[in-house]
Amino acid sequence: MQKKEYSILFIAGIVLFASCNIGETKNDSADGLSVFNKDSLAAHIKTLSSDEFQGRKPFTIGETRTIDYLSEQFKMAGLEPGNGNSYLQDVPMVMITTKAAASMEVQGIKEKFSLKGFDDYVIWTDKTDSFISLNNDEVVFAGYGVVAPEYNWNDYAGLDVKGKVVMVLVNDPGFNAGDSTLFKGKTMTYYGRWTYKFEEAARQGAKGCLIVHNTEAASYPFAVVQNNWNTSRLRLDNRGKQETLCDVIGWVSSPAAKRLLKAAGQDTALLSKADTRGFKGMPLKLKLSTTMKVSPVYNKSHNVIGKITGTKRPEETIIYTAHWDHLGIGTPDATGDSIYNGALDNASGTAGLIEIAKAFKSLKTPPERTIVILAVTAEEQGLQGSAYYAQNPIYPAKTTIADINMDGLNYYGPTKDIVVVGKGQNELEDILKEEMDKVNREIDFESHPEAGYYYRSDHFNFAKAGIPALYIESGTKVIGKDSGYGKAIADEYTAKHYHAPSDQFDAKWDFSGAIADLQLLFMVGKKLAYSDVYPKWKNGSEFKATREKQ
Repeated sequence: MQKKEYSILFIAGIVLFASCNIGETKNDSADGLSVFNKDSLAAHIKTLSSDEFQGRKPFTIGETRTIDYLSEQFKMAGLEPGNGNSYLQDVPMVMITTKAAASMEVQGIKEKFSLKGFDDYVIWTDKTDSFISLNNDEVVFAGYGVVAPEYNWNDYAGLDVKGKVVMVLVNDPGFNAGDSTLFKGKTMTYYGRWTYKFEEAARQGAKGCLIVHNTEAASYPFAVVQNNWNTSRLRLDNRGKQETLCDVIGWVSSPAAKRLLKAAGQDTALLSKADTRGFKGMPLKLKLSTTMKVSPVYNKSHNVIGKITGTKRPEETIIYTAHWDHLGIGTPDATGDSIYNGALDNASGTAGLIEIAKAFKSLKTPPERTIVILAVTAEEQGLQGSAYYAQNPIYPAKTTIADINMDGLNYYGPTKDIVVVGKGQNELEDILKEEMDKVNREIDFESHPEAGYYYRSDHFNFAKAGIPALYIESGTKVIGKDSGYGKAIADEYTAKHYHAPSDQFDAKWDFSGAIADLQLLFMVGKKLAYSDVYPKWKNGSEFKATREKQ
């Protein structure tokens, strides 16, 4: 956590408080709150996560049914089309379906053996070549695969990885070392994200990149990674643009990584050495061989967007986001269910958008700034829909006041707290606290900052564009329950239902807590809608400079 500049924040808080109170004199502070309805919210979640929607994967009938449903609901809520005369924004994408060989051949110093696909490793590609292979390609261990000048860290220094396969660790050096002086200690930076590691390996000229899985460091089990085995993934259609990509990207399980190290004459002590400053990567004296057939399909997915035009400053926008997509139909679970319904992830957040839209539309005095309701596609494929919007904004970034993002709502009753992800990033956190104080609730901060959740949902693409972004998770201090109740429920969801067919609607869920959380997010946007305040990034945020340039 960066040290706060108390005097600046104090002054900013006075200005913000005064500006927001001016807005409140024009409006009943309770106006719009009664519109939120847990039965309506539940009905939308139930519909969007039904088998009829087939897991809402882009490029499928599930997408067609989802965007039709959302367009109709936005219209019924009174939203204007958000993209000219349309509720849709086309997102050109390519669906890359891979069929990898059943095994990977490993040639070590003294032995040759096979790793089994799915069980020991998972690979795919972002390339559209019809056939991709590793053919006795050398392996280089590159620590965390990070080049971070601001942290005086370069895992690739002195390494020749061109045309080779790099094996790297997930997360940041500070996480495994338990050293708060390395990067941000236990708090993940963007360098710890798997997406960054593939990108950096490609920039270094590597042919392939394999990340060593670790459940604690990744914040999810290897079963989540296995969902990518011989399936389809989507990415933006970047034909005509210069791109550098690895041929093969993927993960190896922890046991498989140990076997690879042993075949190279090493052990896990080598992995621990990567946590120390000055560590130098090394060739592993291993060679890998495998093949992968690739079938690309070019098409368009869609963001769904509606708006309420501001009465005084229509060019200034407040955006609410949630991703409508999930994983579609995939590997069956133990019960034979193969539909990944995604009820909480993220039919719930998408349904929340509809409730917020209805609340803003019901206001007696229409908002002075434009309210944009944006349901984005392909979050599960690497935040692709929000990335496309950020690169092709309908409303300019410099006049976008804030992004407020929802990805999974509370289903277990009202809580005393709300969890803010990305502590100390921007002043939206302070506005939320003001609203929470009014209803005697409190802010908590993410208990697992090492998981890097601030870089794992759609608000991240808005943040990269300089737009202050607020992302919350459900609280864990459940009213009327013992102190461990909420955490136990959250942990159970991650372990058993996250990205699994069992993430299905349950009529027993209690959405009263979700409604209370949605009302707070509504109040944050409402406060901004009647003021001329531009929330700022705080000192120490990696996104502050981008906003200031605007």
